[in-house]
Amino acid sequence: MSVKLVEGSNYSRVAEFVLLGLTDSPELQAFFFVVFPIFYVMTILGNILILVTVISTQQLHSPMYFFLSNLPFIDICLLSFATPKMIMDFFIHHKAISFEGCISQIFLLHLFTGTEIVLLISMSFDRYVAICKPLRYYNIMSQRVCLCLVVVSWTVGFLHTMSQLAFTHYLPFCGPNVVDSFFCDLPLVIQLACIDIYVLGLFMISTSGMISLVSFLLLLTSYIIVLVSLKKHSSSGSSKALSTCTAHFIVVFMFFGPCIFIYVWPFTNFLADKFLSVFYTIFTPFLNPLIYTLRNQEMKAAMKKMSNQYISSQKTEQFPRCPVQ
Repeated sequence: MSVKLVEGSNYSRVAEFVLLGLTDSPELQAFFFVVFPIFYVMTILGNILILVTVISTQQLHSPMYFFLSNLPFIDICLLSFATPKMIMDFFIHHKAISFEGCISQIFLLHLFTGTEIVLLISMSFDRYVAICKPLRYYNIMSQRVCLCLVVVSWTVGFLHTMSQLAFTHYLPFCGPNVVDSFFCDLPLVIQLACIDIYVLGLFMISTSGMISLVSFLLLLTSYIIVLVSLKKHSSSGSSKALSTCTAHFIVVFMFFGPCIFIYVWPFTNFLADKFLSVFYTIFTPFLNPLIYTLRNQEMKAAMKKMSNQYISSQKTEQFPRCPVQ
């Protein structure tokens, strides 16, 4: 185990942490080595497709799709902060990560999850205004308001992750350095400190869990209000709005469920914690494009139009029209 002396202190600090990964089974490691790269590439391409579709389609330049175009970017970041290293580590016996790399993973994880929490709340607010106050929708959800909500999302995510690291970075890590996961997360790393921080650490980490729980309950309440108000609309309008809200709530449930389970009880190690971590860092970003495209008629129509235009342009390049004599 590598240790280094921290300047101005009388203890040595570990220079690296050892990640145990998802499993020690060679068969499962080989299986995951094949499966996860496929998921990773498909997720990146799916989220990029959503971004390109929204940006290039004039009909999708609305507040709802503005938020929707920000969600794939966050999902790509959330997917990429740990997944490439996890894939490379499947056949590496000593799965080490430097102290600085470990802290960086914690920083990025809480930055992206904190940002996504606020963005999902903004998307819920957008749907509430669209359905409950349709005549004032474009006045309330102006371009400036939408931009401010996205900026607030990233600001809250940054402040949240800095509040976590301001305490964690200066803890004395002088002995144990084994992290029972495929990436560094606060509940696992903070337990390796050489001082007793149970009460303070429990409060810090449970705060993240409570934030996730309260945010989830607020979102659940807002969607219930929206669904109740849908009864006042026409059947066709209600069907479209119901489909949109259902897709949003599926994403909310998939994202918040694992976060609440992991962070509300931070110092209890369950086998399920690893797979829940996989779910909200890999599978949720993978499923989001499917949910928002397969359940959204406007997105499917825009993608079909893009593909037809691309095919037509390719045919024109291969078989250019002869000039009229």
